[in-house]
Amino acid sequence: MDSDTALVVGGGAVAALLAARLLLRRGGRGASEQWVKGGFKAKMDRTEALSVLGLKEGPKLRSQLKDAHRQIMLANHPDRGGSPYIASKINEAKDLLEKQDKRR
Repeated sequence: MDSDTALVVGGGAVAALLAARLLLRRGGRGASEQWVKGGFKAKMDRTEALSVLGLKEGPKLRSQLKDAHRQIMLANHPDRGGSPYIASKINEAKDLLEKQDKRR
């Protein structure tokens, strides 16, 4: 290894260490904190159903519900390697929101 290559490799290692140090100082906050901690509630409520399907309360909720459910189920269907438990929770969220919207 010549001196130029050693300098580049050493500089890259220092940069990686400085980046790791910065992440540790921030407390590791980032994408992982966007997920809800603690799993699902024993009985799903409207807020949790909206969260599961990635929807927000509003006038367009009814029109977005079918598309949101379809997209999430395509990614999490048990026939495609997804979890049957997660698929059941996605279906439960859709059913709960449909049932509540029919009452309104």
